Amino acid sequence: MGRAYQNRKVSMAKTSDTKAKVYSKHARQLYVCAKSGGVDPDGNLALRAQIDRAKKDQVPAHVIEKAIDKAKGGGGEDFAPARYEGFGPGGCRVIIDCLTDNPNRTFGDVRQCFTKTKCKIGTQGVVSHMFDHAAILGFENTDEDAVLEALLNADVDVTDIENESGKITVFAPQADYFKAKQALTDAFPGIEFEVDEIQFVPQASSPISGDDVDMFEKFLDLLNDLDDVQNVYHDAEY
Repeated sequence: MGRAYQNRKVSMAKTSDTKAKVYSKHARQLYVCAKSGGVDPDGNLALRAQIDRAKKDQVPAHVIEKAIDKAKGGGGEDFAPARYEGFGPGGCRVIIDCLTDNPNRTFGDVRQCFTKTKCKIGTQGVVSHMFDHAAILGFENTDEDAVLEALLNADVDVTDIENESGKITVFAPQADYFKAKQALTDAFPGIEFEVDEIQFVPQASSPISGDDVDMFEKFLDLLNDLDDVQNVYHDAEY
């Protein structure tokens, strides 16, 4: 899983090209979390997790507060999640998660990214069955047995655990995300999560080479230029 997780990080590196784009993506996610589950992070675990992710990406406090305040009024944009799947250059599998206030526009924009790079957008479920929807928590620790014991005692279904260079990375089903994070926080006071995400982790890789690599980079650039695109997951291996 370590290699699969690294592939995911490669795909998202493009979204950090400009701070404004990163702030915008987090602000939209914060707004949606606050509007759907309430503006109090103590009572809205999804919002609390999103705030933590925003802070980790160095999103300023005023951006976070503005997004949450915007949700208090109950008005504003009505964003909804949209997920698209398909095959990228070299036949690699791709999942694209979006937040949109206009599904027809977003679908057209995403489809254009596929078309311009001679790729094929598919129907829902065409590739997602080849990915695990996983919660991933990474932190500094060397006692793998103690970590595993804490998770198992909390009835967390650990699917994998990695211990490398003083850092432990835990993989669990996305449904166990909050339970796993709470168990680790209780067992290891002061823990700081270097990785704190829910994402699609590929079960296998699709090697690409030659011209397909350049086309894949173009494909990612086109997707990451779209404001509605929040995350891109793939199984491409260079």
